[in-house]
Amino acid sequence: MRIERIGPGGSASEVLRALARRARGRHLPPPAALTGTWFGAAAVLAPSVAAASCSPTAAFTIPPTPHETVPRETTAPEGLLIGGGWIGYVAYPDGADALPAAAGGWTDHVLRLDTSGCWWFESLRDEPCPDDVALAVRRPDTAPEPWRIDWTVPDRDAHRRGVDDCRAAITRGDVYQACVCTRFRGTVTGSPLDFFADAAARTHPTRAAFVAGPWGAVASLSPEVFLSRRGDTVTSSPIKGTLPLDADPALLRASVKDVAENVMIVDLVRNDLGRVATPGSVRVTDLLRVAPAPGVWHLVSTVAATLPDTVTTTDLLDAAFPPASVTGCPKHSARHLIAQWEPQPRGLFCGTVGLHSPVAGLELNVAIRTVEFDTAGGVALGVGGGITIDSDPDAEWQECLDKAHSLVTLTASSTRPGPTPASRNAPADPVSVPT
Repeated sequence: MRIERIGPGGSASEVLRALARRARGRHLPPPAALTGTWFGAAAVLAPSVAAASCSPTAAFTIPPTPHETVPRETTAPEGLLIGGGWIGYVAYPDGADALPAAAGGWTDHVLRLDTSGCWWFESLRDEPCPDDVALAVRRPDTAPEPWRIDWTVPDRDAHRRGVDDCRAAITRGDVYQACVCTRFRGTVTGSPLDFFADAAARTHPTRAAFVAGPWGAVASLSPEVFLSRRGDTVTSSPIKGTLPLDADPALLRASVKDVAENVMIVDLVRNDLGRVATPGSVRVTDLLRVAPAPGVWHLVSTVAATLPDTVTTTDLLDAAFPPASVTGCPKHSARHLIAQWEPQPRGLFCGTVGLHSPVAGLELNVAIRTVEFDTAGGVALGVGGGITIDSDPDAEWQECLDKAHSLVTLTASSTRPGPTPASRNAPADPVSVPT
């Protein structure tokens, strides 16, 4: 292994743009990024990743190479050493959309931005930091490129039918609660990477991720941790309960409906992790904490467990995926019914994006607040919420709009390109999202 201190440099978004320009100039695959709070760092950037479509069962696996001899959970100055690993995503499993079911790739080295503002080059091999990579960090003088997205509001009536059908299923006893979702769609001009760089810099999500390849691109602005594994300890922090950011956050803890949502999903996470955990080790370490996210307040809880050494990442995903917070309780029944209530497949939305490092472990987000870019210029953004017997369809629709607001109101960069084909005869701001 090798670690080099690069020192102060540009912001994560600035360096990501500079790495993209470097990749284009050298005819390399594009960079990938994790920004916010990952592995104790403020950002983890892979200068170039050949992210290819793959089987979901092959995602987040570490090849049997000498990398496995690296001591696990090695500490470095100002944080956890990461070195590299497999970075990518797995889509929600119950229906395909425009992107592959899974995609990603391996990187032998990463750039890590620690919480003090210092950049580090880390390699799983004994290789020095390339001069042009260090230059991209120290002097990322790449001007933002223009981009524009024109969004279309989803079908409100279809979402209402889904909520009503879910409440009827709860009345029959088929489920206790379930997540009912809808999808914004649109068209894009410009680079998905520039959209991600702007959106991450403006909204500051804690679990943002960007991965791109010949299949398209994923710009995840997620606030939610699906799984974090360090050695034999795994944690999951489901989010359930939402209010707009201008509302009194104390109302979340006082809401019977929101508290019931969260507690039921905590029990589901306990059950999921309990399938592979050491008996008696599953515990709730944080319950009903109110936390801010882009545009909203959320209720967040954390469940932890101890895993036997024999439990692989594949075993853990088999037990816990898809995330509990985006399915329902009981999970199997909810997943079956959700496919009937939602008129469109979820695609990557409600799947997961993240990194598995042979050194630092596994960290995955829940792919909410996630924009999917296909190769034809189409974009999609899924939003949804947990439905209980106390749910009001109008309030649930407003919750979807509140969650989407921070993203669908980012319709263009400050340097605006020309209109997309779909918007040439449309108003300048075609989507109005109430708050």
